[in-house]
Amino acid sequence: MDKTDERLIAALRHDARASLSDLAMQLELSRTTVRTRIERLQSRGDILGFTVVLKEDVLRDPVRGLMMIGIEGRGAARITRQLQGLPEVRAIHTTNGRWDLIVELGTETLETLDEALAKIRMFDGVVTSETNLLLATKKDSRV
Repeated sequence: MDKTDERLIAALRHDARASLSDLAMQLELSRTTVRTRIERLQSRGDILGFTVVLKEDVLRDPVRGLMMIGIEGRGAARITRQLQGLPEVRAIHTTNGRWDLIVELGTETLETLDEALAKIRMFDGVVTSETNLLLATKKDSRV
C-alpha cells in the first residue's frame, strides 16, 4: 500500500459514499485510477467492506469509558468471555504493559456505567482496574 492508497482510504473513511469522480478530483487522479485502486484494495483484502454509520449509532452511548483491567494469573480468557456477555461492553482489547485488558464501555447513564464497572470488578481474577470517562471525541473513523 502506497501513499496514494492511504490518501484514498482516508477519503473513503471520511465519505465512503463519495463518487469515483469526486474522489478522483479530490485526490487529483483519474476516475479509472481510483476505481482500479479501490478494486485492488478490495481484492487484496485491505478493504473488507463499506458500512453505514447511523446517527443513533454515534448518539446511543452518551456515557462512554475505557476500563483498564489487571488480571491475576491466567484468567484472561475466562474474563474476556464474561465481558463479551455484558451489553455495556463495546470492545475488548488485549494490551501490553501494566494492564491486561482495555475494555470500551458505553451506557445511557453514569449510574448504568457504575453498575457495569462494579460487576466487572467482582469477576474472579480481576485484581485491579482503572477507568477513564471519554468526554469529547475529536476524531472518529466511523463518521
